[in-house]
Amino acid sequence: MKYINAEELLPKELIEQIQAFITGGYLYIPTNEQKKAWGTNTGIRRELSERNREIYQKYQQGVRVEDLSAGYCLCKSSIYKIIRKQAEQKENRS
Repeated sequence: MKYINAEELLPKELIEQIQAFITGGYLYIPTNEQKKAWGTNTGIRRELSERNREIYQKYQQGVRVEDLSAGYCLCKSSIYKIIRKQAEQKENRS
């Protein structure tokens, strides 16, 4: 995002209307494009989903939470949260 002087871009009448709200400051005008969901561009959302399914499968095969925690560098509460969410999703698919 780069700085643009309003006088170079906007009509004088519009600048005067804006000055009724803010004078001599900076005004951010957001884009009107739709924001993409987190992880859409990088693929991290898909990678985390695959990792979570893998954690759940290993848990179902008898791998201990402590071992999953160490193997994936996650705290035990995060592992429990993943297991609970995966179980709910599996139940909803059935």
